[in-house]
Amino acid sequence: MNNPNAPSLFDEPLSHPPLLTDPNAPLAERMRPRVLDEFVGQEQIVGPGKLLRRLIAEDKLTSMIFWGPPGTGKTTLARIIAHHTKANFVPFSAVTSGIKEIKQVMADAASLRTKANRKTVLFVDEIHRFNRAQQDAFLPYVENGTITLIGATTENPSFEINSALLSRMRVFVLNQLSVEQVAAILRHAMDDEERGLGKPVSSRSNLKSQVADEQLLWLANQTGGDARNALNTLELAVTSAQADIITENDLREALQRANAIYDKTGEQHYNLISAFIKSIRNSDADATLYWLARMIEGGEDPMFIARRIVHHAAEDIGLADPQALVIATAAAHATHLIGFPEARLSLAEAAVYLANAPKSNRVYLAYEAAAEDARHTQAEPVPLHLRNAPTKLMKGLDYGKDYKYAHDYDDHKAEMDCLPETLKGKKYYDPV
Repeated sequence: MNNPNAPSLFDEPLSHPPLLTDPNAPLAERMRPRVLDEFVGQEQIVGPGKLLRRLIAEDKLTSMIFWGPPGTGKTTLARIIAHHTKANFVPFSAVTSGIKEIKQVMADAASLRTKANRKTVLFVDEIHRFNRAQQDAFLPYVENGTITLIGATTENPSFEINSALLSRMRVFVLNQLSVEQVAAILRHAMDDEERGLGKPVSSRSNLKSQVADEQLLWLANQTGGDARNALNTLELAVTSAQADIITENDLREALQRANAIYDKTGEQHYNLISAFIKSIRNSDADATLYWLARMIEGGEDPMFIARRIVHHAAEDIGLADPQALVIATAAAHATHLIGFPEARLSLAEAAVYLANAPKSNRVYLAYEAAAEDARHTQAEPVPLHLRNAPTKLMKGLDYGKDYKYAHDYDDHKAEMDCLPETLKGKKYYDPV
């Protein structure tokens, strides 16, 4: 039984505005949009007349998943939804919470619904980190309307969310923000005197910090569409700069390095390697180099790249250029031997060679056809003339009888069937 004296997640006054922020909070937190009209990007779901905007306006929300890259506004949008629908907003972390915490939240939400007729929006960040049992714990409360569950994930929900829970939620895809959109967010932060960086920096002078538009575009590009990262980098640059004019060097020092949006275990990992391989297959050396660089600069495991290069030297080039497999294997060995950053050139050399090489997948197709037959003929006996006969008993059973030694013939090929009886005459390899 719940302790009636235990502190509740909903002990705050119900009139407390959910979007007020601490003036000492990071810039990205202070600049969170408070209403939909301040929200930048994602017009495909919250633009005029779009589905999610209509659901919010009509207060007909269902539980939903926000799927998109970091810094695209998933948390902000969930907060705005709760604010517009006058629901209580409860943030919940899949990293630090378990089933016990879920049950407590549900009990509080049910109490709030009964006593104050107020709905609860439960926002679960990184919902994909919950295991199957934890996700299942949400099901009855989503079904009976105790909560409106909004889950945020950077991973493909089809793979990471239980089908039972996913079937009860609507998925909204949030796109990566464009460079221009992030730059506009940064400019707004520079000009905003209430929450942003528009006030004079009194410790240096009575002047406001200034950043040229081209520098903001540069920062937006370097942060890969992640508005949160871009804002916090901008704040660090402004607060640590030695002058009121913020230069690219100031931004570069604050950034330290370009934050390539890359998750080595997530969907982006598979999307990038897919683009890389398909560019090789299509003989596009420029695209091959670009996707290779995206993986390398994003921190991909070099041996993972090397293994894929070796594999596709056999799959996509094959016997059209047998040297491709030699070069790919040499690149993999070099990568293992010297590591990054030097090995990037070995991988690039092999990748460009593969992209420019003639293509043939006939060995791949031939093997797959043979493998299909092999799976269905596991009990098929080896023909007697192909069997090994090291003993007198085996020879007496006709093992090896009528075998023809290929080198005894002029063209080094004997007239002899080497396939099982049921597959006699079958053709797998069709060279071009």
